[in-house]
Amino acid sequence: MATYESLITIKGSVGDLVFYNLNGKNVVRKKSGFNKNAFKKSPSYEKVRQNSSEFGHCSKTGKLIRQVLSAYIKESEDPLLYQKFAKLMTEIKDLDIVSEKGKRTVKNGIATERGNLLLKQFQFGKKPNLENEAAVSLALWDNTLHLGKNDQGDEIIITSIKIDFEQYVTENFEEKFFLQQQTDITFQKHFTDDDLVLYFAAVKSNGKILKMGFV
Repeated sequence: MATYESLITIKGSVGDLVFYNLNGKNVVRKKSGFNKNAFKKSPSYEKVRQNSSEFGHCSKTGKLIRQVLSAYIKESEDPLLYQKFAKLMTEIKDLDIVSEKGKRTVKNGIATERGNLLLKQFQFGKKPNLENEAAVSLALWDNTLHLGKNDQGDEIIITSIKIDFEQYVTENFEEKFFLQQQTDITFQKHFTDDDLVLYFAAVKSNGKILKMGFV
């Protein structure tokens, strides 16, 4: 980019140069080598197209989940959580070995043992997760959250999140239970076994979150 002085003010393109005004100065630069049509069709941009497609998918998926959990994310008090969660979505997507590159999905990544583990290990700010303290088992009519020894919380909130990866929409249900040293909590089964459903739990004491995470 360079500035120029002339008796005539030029705006627009001349050959491979672009003329415009920036903050009161006449500026000229060479046209970008980027071509939208080439980006869509040229083999040389194939890898870029693949990365762009998967990045967009991960961003949309992460945003959907964060919107459902916005109240909990706020309490995590982690200003970098957005970036950390975006990284998590990418790591999970990379575990999809059934789709070709450019079409890998978070859905297929979560279906793997490693992907499910990464989700459970994710920590919301400084709040401990429930990776080693809670697990969900599915039955025909309801689900059960199995808890380890709990000697702190007095209530637990369970959120069931169904994700539609084609329309990028979610459905979710939240249920609250008071804890009285029980280790098994039965909660409603809102979706079918064919749906991808994430389960999130938050343990509270006197209204304050002690632990939270995917289970």
